[in-house]
Amino acid sequence: KIALISFHSLEDRIVKHGLRNSDLLTVMTKKPITATESEIQHNPRSRSAKLRIAQKVAF
Repeated sequence: KIALISFHSLEDRIVKHGLRNSDLLTVMTKKPITATESEIQHNPRSRSAKLRIAQKVAF
């Protein structure tokens, strides 16, 4: 499995397209996982973070 965190919209776009176009990976999360409201209150910089998870396809 691979987990990728992006903090900028351009980074996220590159990650999203890279995962989608890969024949070796299956995307595990349809939408990115983002910080909850309570996490953002405790850590304001987490607001822009997006987590995407993929898994290697078995041959």
